[in-house]
Formats: sequence, structure tokens, C-alpha cells
Amino acid sequence: MGKFIFRLPDIGEGIAEAEIVAWHVKVGDTVEEDGRIADMMTDKATVEMESPVSGRVIEVAGEVGDVVAIGSPLVVIETEGAGEAEVSAPAPAPKAEAVEERIEAETPAPEPAPQTAPAPVAATAPTPAPAPPAPTRAPAPAQAHAHSSARVLASPAVRQRARDLGIDLSEVRPSEEGRIRHADLDQFLAYNAAGGYRSAGAERGDEVIRVIGMRRRIAENMAASKRHIPHFSYVEECDVTALEAMREQLNANRGDKPKLTLLPLLITAFCRTLPQFPMLNARYDDEAGVVTRYGAVHMGMAAQTPAGLMVPVIRNAQSLNLWQLAREIGRLAEAARSGTAKPEELSGSTLTVTSLGPLGGVATTPVINRPEVAIIGPNRIVERPMFVSDGMGGERIEKRKLMNISISCDHRVVDGWDAASFVQAVKKLIETPVLLLAD
Repeated sequence: MGKFIFRLPDIGEGIAEAEIVAWHVKVGDTVEEDGRIADMMTDKATVEMESPVSGRVIEVAGEVGDVVAIGSPLVVIETEGAGEAEVSAPAPAPKAEAVEERIEAETPAPEPAPQTAPAPVAATAPTPAPAPPAPTRAPAPAQAHAHSSARVLASPAVRQRARDLGIDLSEVRPSEEGRIRHADLDQFLAYNAAGGYRSAGAERGDEVIRVIGMRRRIAENMAASKRHIPHFSYVEECDVTALEAMREQLNANRGDKPKLTLLPLLITAFCRTLPQFPMLNARYDDEAGVVTRYGAVHMGMAAQTPAGLMVPVIRNAQSLNLWQLAREIGRLAEAARSGTAKPEELSGSTLTVTSLGPLGGVATTPVINRPEVAIIGPNRIVERPMFVSDGMGGERIEKRKLMNISISCDHRVVDGWDAASFVQAVKKLIETPVLLLAD
């Protein structure tokens, strides 16, 4: 028997370590080639580690929540044959993968072989708790399953797992190059499988949940932001009746363009106003004592996902028109929700906008996305009666659509006057929306 040492590979430029957020094996388990080992998180991006060999796991690096340095052993696998081997990059040769995909596409999936429990093996590293089982559906009939899944590109390990879960691979959308991987099965289960639901009146016991992965990073970032940044917030009411009417007209004549929400219009207003207030489109390095004011607007867009809050970034938002912004917002939001956003799409923002969407709220006091110096929060649109000019020196009462805009700023580098002046300039644009389309 041989010993195969799988070292954590370099999974991103400048990344020195990664956190274990889920184990898919434990000491004593048998793992197949291309089988899942663990999920590792680096700076809001979760990367799936797969085994390049088949064998039995005899050592693991630690427990969920532990941090592993790049190049350090992640698992040790006992394999057939003699000698020791080490790897740090689990990528098969392109030609071999292409041949495997062709064979799998043209060959029906074999019936699963009976499994035997592996003999217990002494571990030299702590044994992590097994990952919680994924929710499953009732299996489809074997004949129909094999027929519909036969021409789908997937590794044997993925096919075996899909059979165990009763998933028809033809119903799973692949995330890359048309090949279904374990992460695609996870996504399918998250959105389609029946979960463990409790009725509203059911009694629940206490739960102890470790703060790890995305939730730990959110907690650390928010705590650092409130600890280091003296926040102040400013809220102003804006009449968006005309803006909403223009949005409806644009959508009615959009053709094959994406449907406009309010967000592209607001981002356009922010981008047009920021050149007058460069102190808001900035990042503050408080250790070096340097504020960098950016010419381009890289707009962060706070998005709620199943894994927690993420901030995908719209690059050079000032250069995009309304339709381009709408398309980019939709693309980034979907990538964040599905877990396919690239690390570079989740970093480098210079100003962030955050909105609770349909949940709304009369006013918010958002927490700054450090090291930025400001964050803007549009709130819910409400309809209220207002006094408006009748054009003849008098006033009349009309039903108007009103929305509050909140802004939180870093008082070390942004003065209250500047923040209020910025919001007032934005208000003028959105209350006279034709200005958004003027050159």
C-alpha cells in the first residue's frame, strides 16, 4: 500500500490560507478519484477540493472552521501500490478529461456496485464531524433515470452521488463547460429538493451553531467596520413619481433589453453626482493614513444569498448605460446566489449600494463596507398625499410616490455637509429624471 499526500493548492492570486467550511470525507472513508474531499473558503469564494486518486482516507488536516495554509497537507490517502506521492494541484490532463467526457456521454451509466464498510484506521489528526446529509428526493425509476442521464457529462463519482440522491442529471444545469460537478448537485438540492420543514407550531430545541465560513467573515468584517469607523447617517425623502413613470415607459418599449428595476436608475444618478463629491468614491487605509479617491466608480451591490451577504462589484459603472447596468446587475446577482461569482467579482468596490428590495423599510442606517468611506441605502417606495404646485401660484393635494435615501459615511474623512450635499444633488436628478438621460 502507498501513501498519497494531497496538499492544499494555490487557489487564488495572493491567497495564503483557506478555511475548511465542509468535510465530505472522514478518516476511514473510501474516496474515489474525482470524489469530493472538502470545501475551502478564501475571501468570500468557496472552492471545492476533489481527490485526484482513489483510496482510503487515513489523515485529515483538521475540523470545520480550521484554517489551512496553502501548500500544507489537507488529506493523506492510502492507495494501492508502493511508495509515497505528493500533489498540490488536482487537475487531470486536458486530453484525458476530454476523452473521459466523450466516453461518458456515449455510455449509459452503470448500476452502482455494493459498498462495504472500510476497516477502521487509526488517525494521527483530529477526526472532524461528518458533514450533514443533503436533503434527498424519492428516487426516479432506474430505467428512466439511466435513459435520461446517459448523455450528460459527469464523472463517475458525480453519477454515483446523483443515483444515491435520486437526481436525474438531465435536470441539473452545469456551471462550466457543460460538465456537471458536485457543486452543481449541491445547487440543485438547495433550490429543488424538499428540505426538513417544521410546522409553525412545532416545538424546537436549542441549537448551537458554529460561526464559520461566510457567516464568520461577515461577522469579522462588520465588527471591524463598526470598531474602526465612526459612522454617521443622513436620510432624505425624495419624490420618485416622475422617475417611476419614466421607468415604466422605458420598460414598455425595451424590446429584447432586460427589464429595468429602480436600481440602474439610482446608480446612474449616483455616478453622475460623484464627480462633484470625490471624497465619497474613496477608500481609506487607516494604517497608512492615506485616502485614495477613485476616478472610476466600481459600485458594490450588497446581495443576499443562501450563503449570506455578498457584495458583487459593477466595474466602471459610470461608463454603462441603463440597459447595460440592468444586465450586469442581473448577471452578478445570479452569480452570487448560485455561488459561481469569481473572486475578482467580489472585491475592489469603491462605493456600495444596499437595498432590502421588496422588504423596504422607512429608513436604514447601513454599515460601511470597509475600507470604503460611504454606503448608500435606498428604502421602500410609499404613496402619500402631498401638496404640489398647481402652476398658478397655488397648491393642490396629489398622491405621490416617495422614497427615503439613506447614506452612512466615515466621519474621519467625510463631513456631514458633503454627505448632505451629495444626497441633495442626487435628489434633484431623480426628481427630474430626464436629466439622467441628458449628455
